[in-house]
Amino acid sequence: MDLQEHREVLGETIDKLSDEASYTQLFHAYRDEEALPSGEVLKEIIDLCRAILFPGYYGNARISKQTIRFHTGVNVQTLHSLLSRQIYAGLCFADTSCTVCSEEKVLAIAEIRSEEFIAKLPEIRSVLATDAEATFNGDPAAQNPGEVIFCYPGFRAISNHRIAHQLYKLKVPYIPRMIAEMAHSETGIDIHPGAQIGHHFSIDHGTGTVIGETSVIGNYVRIFQGVSLAGEKLPPDENGNAIRGIARHPILEDHVTIYSNATLIGKIRIGKGATICGNVWLTEDIPAGATVKQGSIDKGQLIIVEQ
Repeated sequence: MDLQEHREVLGETIDKLSDEASYTQLFHAYRDEEALPSGEVLKEIIDLCRAILFPGYYGNARISKQTIRFHTGVNVQTLHSLLSRQIYAGLCFADTSCTVCSEEKVLAIAEIRSEEFIAKLPEIRSVLATDAEATFNGDPAAQNPGEVIFCYPGFRAISNHRIAHQLYKLKVPYIPRMIAEMAHSETGIDIHPGAQIGHHFSIDHGTGTVIGETSVIGNYVRIFQGVSLAGEKLPPDENGNAIRGIARHPILEDHVTIYSNATLIGKIRIGKGATICGNVWLTEDIPAGATVKQGSIDKGQLIIVEQ
């Protein structure tokens, strides 16, 4: 193929890619002041949150009880500035119908959302302390709670989720999902920011664990690697579109344990203190205190032992 033929091929490809019909669903028209939320900046925001929530483990290694207020103040101010701009970008990106919105108005909303999030950091720290405690108490291999905070992928994913969930509750668009996917990429644990999770929560090992959007998890719950809290496949609406905003994931009551590679599907309820053994496929409610395990492989049955 000579140079002229190469140019013709490239030209034809450019024409096809520039055809409006080919990108209608994939194109986003920017306003002059708009920018997409930045993954790099969000990583910096997560690092700042970790430095604030876990002083000494993350951030400035020279922090002490005498300097903690100073370092926390600097980090909080930086976090507010960065997060406000990212929330602003998310609001602009989500509001495709508002092409003439005042930059000052949207930024003011973003700053309020950022302040509301920062005001919840003490509460987030408090519940994360229970998660670290539960993880440490549940794993004899852990040498101390510090190892959990600094090293464990399950705790790292839970930390991201606590942050993302608070932003989700504040109706911040896009950013909660981006933060969740950062943890997913880093740990292999996929927790939708909409999932409601109680205190003293732990994920042991965690690789391949999936927790869906409308999952509700109580207190003192422990799950292992490969566990899926999956959504029921709902029929389409009258127009053939997917039904959204409907609770479709499992509910786990307090003190439930789910072992590796178990799959729970739909809005089923797992009763308080129940244990779900490994490789179980569940689509029905389980009573409190019951243990569910596989039966005969030939018959493919489940055995439910009620206490």
